Amino acid sequence: MVVSPSIHGHFAQQAVRTPDAIAVSSSEVQLSCRELDERANRLAHRLRELGVRAESPVAVLMERSVDLVVAILAVLKAGGCYLPLHSAYPLQRKQWILEHCAAPVLLADEVMRERGLPEGAEVVIVEGEKGLTGYPAHDPAVETDPAQLAYVIHTSGSTGVPKGVAIAHRDALGLALDSIWADGRHERVLMVAPYAFNVSTYELWVPLLHGGRIVVAPAGDLDVHALRRLIAEERITGIHLTAGLFRVLAEEDPGCLAGVREVLTGGDVIAPAAVQRVLEHNPGLVVRAMYGATEATLFSTDAPMTAPYRAAGPVPVGRPMDNVRLHVLDADLRPVPAGAVGELHIAGRGLARGYFGRPDLTAERFVANPFGEPGERMYRTGDLVRMDQDGLLEYLGRANDQLKVMGFRVEPAEVEAVLAQCPGLAHVAVVARESDSGEKRLVAYYVPESGEIEAGALRAHAMELLPAYMVPTAFVAVPALPLTPNGKLDRRALPEPVTSSTRRAPLTDRQQALCTLFAEVLEVPEIGIDDGFFELGGQSLAAMRLVSRIRSLLKVDLTITQFFDTPTVAGLDGLLSRPEGEQG
Repeated sequence: MVVSPSIHGHFAQQAVRTPDAIAVSSSEVQLSCRELDERANRLAHRLRELGVRAESPVAVLMERSVDLVVAILAVLKAGGCYLPLHSAYPLQRKQWILEHCAAPVLLADEVMRERGLPEGAEVVIVEGEKGLTGYPAHDPAVETDPAQLAYVIHTSGSTGVPKGVAIAHRDALGLALDSIWADGRHERVLMVAPYAFNVSTYELWVPLLHGGRIVVAPAGDLDVHALRRLIAEERITGIHLTAGLFRVLAEEDPGCLAGVREVLTGGDVIAPAAVQRVLEHNPGLVVRAMYGATEATLFSTDAPMTAPYRAAGPVPVGRPMDNVRLHVLDADLRPVPAGAVGELHIAGRGLARGYFGRPDLTAERFVANPFGEPGERMYRTGDLVRMDQDGLLEYLGRANDQLKVMGFRVEPAEVEAVLAQCPGLAHVAVVARESDSGEKRLVAYYVPESGEIEAGALRAHAMELLPAYMVPTAFVAVPALPLTPNGKLDRRALPEPVTSSTRRAPLTDRQQALCTLFAEVLEVPEIGIDDGFFELGGQSLAAMRLVSRIRSLLKVDLTITQFFDTPTVAGLDGLLSRPEGEQG
């Protein structure tokens, strides 16, 4: 059999080899390889009818589901490239991405349609086989070049708007067919990450192209308890967890990974103590540290760790994967000696074509490779690293202002640009503050033009235009932004955020216990029963930690969704006081 140059071609060949094997499943539905292939073929024919051709960007806005997998595969079969829109993005951000990429078609589901869709594209509702019965089940047989675009994923941009990373079929295939997946550990992969982020490349294509199964987690946010149940019930063998989520599971419930064969983690500094604790509880598990960037097709290096493991020094991010070349360079693009700090540049497999519709940004980050063949490029990661004599890479941090928050890259300039649109604001600076537990939180320091601007108004403005992980957790008014002698922002002179509130003290033992747990997780001296968890700097990972501790201490059945709806002690106390059937 001739090896296909496309992602969907590889899957079609897999469907011929194992037609009856389950390719994708959820709690409600499952599709075999043949059924997935045929359903995606039918939708692909419909997309062709709507004018989708080679590299036509097709927007996808759906909840996590089996239908989502069908939709993404169908876009590729039709010759297009999929343009994932995060369901949690503000509508204005979705609209901007749709217009910037000039997507002619938007694939959505009923839930997203009810919430409101961006305008300007032909909308196709994907709902099982509904609307597809009149289309043929055979492959449209669209010729696909390996250099053709497969997807465009948007990340935070320093110019004030997101930037779309354009990845070709050959690059996604290079990742999905890497030799690290050949041991069969990723037979059943949990699809849990937002599909609009780069981890979806692993969750989708590694299992599908190796005869494995995608197990689709329920839509919405998941807590530690829900992850434990899913991993056990669905017999998950492979999973990716951001470094922050991995740390939360290690602290709260390391045994929840029982039965998993391999856990991938990365996206930020990996806590050595978390690796040790997880491997102590799961001695047969492989924890694989991963490093990469969306611009280099997700993963470029890996470092497997097994028991016995002792936390001694930073966790390395490993050695290059197949056909990846790493260069640690100084500011003049000269190699630094082994053990010295330099900026990492990635060459070889996986480099994106560039940023969709932004040749200026592409030229800035994708530069000529002086160590390769004529015309070869390398990607400037902006990450500071050092490499030892054996080629083992250690991640140290960022060389520029870009931040990592909850595993996502954030350009402070984009957050600042959005906040600057708020009337009455003279200056604003966004910086990251690190808590004692190592979690980064964005803090916005602002200078009003005159009078006062309520922090709540700034927060509301940001939430209308930015994803939740880019909204600062604290807003601090200052008379002026402190500057260094050379005119740059003096971050060390910025004050620590101070929380002020008309605190209402706890009145019952349960309220007192909840206040104590809130304060521990938020790393603050005390809170009142009306203080909002997120207004005090809480984030989704901290919320997972808090829900886990509330469940454990108070022996109650609390979900992360319920907590998001009532993120105060008073609200939770009222919720827990209701009869069980009225708590939904």
